[in-house]
Amino acid sequence: MKVWQFSEQAYHPAFEVPGAMRVNLPSHHCDPVEAGALINRYLDEYMLADQLGYNIMINEHHAAATCMSTSCMTTLAILARQTQNARLLALGIPIANRSNPVRVAEEIAMVDAISGGRLEVGLVKGAAYEVFMSNRLPNRFVDRFWETHDLILAALTNRGDNFSWDSENFHYRVVSLWPRPIQDPHPPIWMTASSANSAAPHAKLDYNCATFLSGAVARSVFDGYRKSYSEAHGRLPSDDKLAYLAIVSVADDRKKAFERAEEMKSYFTTAARLDPQFRNPAGFNPWQVNVKMAQAGPFAIRPRLRDGSPLPSDPTIEQYIDAGLMFVGTPDDVFKQIAQFYSDVGGFGNLLMMGQAGTLSHEDTVENLTLFSKEVMPRLKELSAEGPEVRYEAFA
Repeated sequence: MKVWQFSEQAYHPAFEVPGAMRVNLPSHHCDPVEAGALINRYLDEYMLADQLGYNIMINEHHAAATCMSTSCMTTLAILARQTQNARLLALGIPIANRSNPVRVAEEIAMVDAISGGRLEVGLVKGAAYEVFMSNRLPNRFVDRFWETHDLILAALTNRGDNFSWDSENFHYRVVSLWPRPIQDPHPPIWMTASSANSAAPHAKLDYNCATFLSGAVARSVFDGYRKSYSEAHGRLPSDDKLAYLAIVSVADDRKKAFERAEEMKSYFTTAARLDPQFRNPAGFNPWQVNVKMAQAGPFAIRPRLRDGSPLPSDPTIEQYIDAGLMFVGTPDDVFKQIAQFYSDVGGFGNLLMMGQAGTLSHEDTVENLTLFSKEVMPRLKELSAEGPEVRYEAFA
């Protein structure tokens, strides 16, 4: 199993400000000097992860105190130069919100060149609230996503003469990448999914599929991916095609691990602080999905505990562990929790590990990453999957 270190790179001093953390929190609550120090701290932790044998994952959000990474490729350009071994994953670039897909392809090619061919790229739809900052209409969002995807892939894979492009939203007289990517035909492509249906297109395109903090629903995501992959390619995919993201807190004793987990738990409480009008703008989701969610009620999108009940609105660390959203404890505890979850969901080949989250300090993050790399990571090759049947399905 590959392990990828990930942090949202939060500006946690703003967590004390009342109200929403995304979209409408004024930036006068941000001290740019302190923000710069935090960003450099997070870069140091990523460089440590490279030395410890992790791969690296970067995401991006906008107008959010919960995530100061506003460009995957900017951060990865730095890390491409400053790291030596780690695969570098952008997960991901919200391409339907971008006005210039060729620029996205250029950045991908340049970072792949700087890194010596270590880049992997997630092309994602992004969070619903992101459409407001990008000034995009939510309706026909999916159509725009695939149009943008097709242009980026055409630019990355072109090995012949320069070409022109004319589609509904994009018009280019000349498309020519200098440099072009080292990896041929292009860096590995990732996408994210929250249900079997949303995983199907990724499987057909032979892309990697990741699901974030979805708990038991990950089983149906992975099963749906495997089914669609088998139908499209005539064989089952390797586990390397599948990824799961969770928060990890490990320490020599459980008390310290749980104390760290309490600091990391603030990721959940702050990420949820979003005003309701930004959560699901009209047209962003298909109407059928909205109907199902309305019929299912307020607990429809909540992760589930192992007994099938919804995760409470203010869960304990034990409940987050039970739901598969956090792996917390001693190295033995954490390995057993990952092994149980691995079995429950039918196996996966990539652990996207939030080794830093919320208000966790630099010192605790360093200890967390170091201990996991020494005491847990080597044991992950022991895992085997004999999971149960699908228990839950999501709506998207």
